Amino acid sequence: MSDRIPVKDISPVQVHRPDKSKQSDSYTPRNRIYVRAVKGVLENFRRFFGLVFLSIFAALPWLKYEGSQAILLDIGAQRFQIFGLTLWPQDLTLLAWIFIVAAFALFFVTTFAGRVWCGFMCPQTTWTFIYIWFEEKIEGSRNKRIKLDERKMDVDKFIRKTLKHIAWVSVALLTSLSFVGYFTPIGALFVDFFTFSSGFWATMCVLFFAVCTYGNAAYMREIMCTHICPYARFQSAMFDKDTFTVAYDANRGEQRGPRPRKNDREQNAAKGLGDCIDCNLCVQVCPTGIDIRNGLQYECINCGACVDACNGVMEKMNYPKGLISFTSETQLAGGKTKIMRPKLMGYAVVLVLMSALLVFELLSRVPLEVDIIRDRNALYRETNDGLIENVYTLKILNKSQHTQHFDISVNGLDGYKYIGDKSVTVMGGEVYNLPISIAIDPYKLEKPVTAFTFTIQSQEDKEAVMEQTSKFLYR
Repeated sequence: MSDRIPVKDISPVQVHRPDKSKQSDSYTPRNRIYVRAVKGVLENFRRFFGLVFLSIFAALPWLKYEGSQAILLDIGAQRFQIFGLTLWPQDLTLLAWIFIVAAFALFFVTTFAGRVWCGFMCPQTTWTFIYIWFEEKIEGSRNKRIKLDERKMDVDKFIRKTLKHIAWVSVALLTSLSFVGYFTPIGALFVDFFTFSSGFWATMCVLFFAVCTYGNAAYMREIMCTHICPYARFQSAMFDKDTFTVAYDANRGEQRGPRPRKNDREQNAAKGLGDCIDCNLCVQVCPTGIDIRNGLQYECINCGACVDACNGVMEKMNYPKGLISFTSETQLAGGKTKIMRPKLMGYAVVLVLMSALLVFELLSRVPLEVDIIRDRNALYRETNDGLIENVYTLKILNKSQHTQHFDISVNGLDGYKYIGDKSVTVMGGEVYNLPISIAIDPYKLEKPVTAFTFTIQSQEDKEAVMEQTSKFLYR
């Protein structure tokens, strides 16, 4: 049965509230929100957008690149593998740049179009709507769900509730497995988990994130948006009078009130009625349970459900659409929204600048890391040949995913004797410890401390070269 009912059958319906006579005087639980199904352009776009990002989220861990998992964030090995790029703890500056770019992108989008991240891209919103979809398919429309919850437990109610929770748990489990699959090989994770042979920490992580997904999307829902998520609180700092956000045109809609569909707008205007017929569908389709007609509220996530619901009613009444729409405060006041304004352009400039710096960091990144460690047991020692010897350990990190051959050379020392390998083979992602010694005739040392340079050069990648300064000690 469709949730879209004829206009003549629409009457004011408030958010469903539990029977207060059955509640304790010391505690009143929050009113449960029964979200009504809605159809429209924005709803179709949100579903398409959510499906695309959900598919990307589920598919990425399964992709292969050169025989290995394309994206593997291996925390235990302290190595993040992203297609052909391998990031190590030494590359945390790149992560900082990514977060900075993401933050300014969020500021820019919010200043321009309000909380579209919350309404169309936020995982909390996406999974909440998925759970609501299963709820509708198994328990029925909004009114049927209300009546079902008010009924005493019987066979039909038990079966429907059981099927709903099975579907919810299945979605939560698949979501958790996909998420944990970003941090451990996903193929082995699925096999081991369902054959009860996965490790302790892998099992605990899967169960933990499954419980979180289930709890957030099944029960907490709007609480995450209204009480926990900090974004709902600081959004107003980014809004201005020209920000596009979901809003109700009070000048056109008031005074609100029911009326026969056969009455035209001129007759209603003569009676002092605006275009709002007070059907409350905008409240019933809202996932946070607010009335958009009360003005801008921090609970609004800009999902546009009320826009589609109101446009459907306006269409049936033969009224112009847009009583509730994505608009700006300036436009509601009769002005013209300013797109090119200093605040928005400032965010755009900073976003472009930060993105350029991130790209520069990626392009200038050398897939090689070298650390020089001197022997701490002795500053120097004298050989049987009368030479002064210093001992070093070269830690060579191949930050690429391919095996490379590195040549080692020394610059800045005259007449030195190199003892050790001058060419080494390092596997992709491997840290190679190379012990070497350098010996010099003491008569060629003019100072107690002589600075010199180690040069490590890849044979395969001429741009992968690293120079490290060290010191030769004597006396």
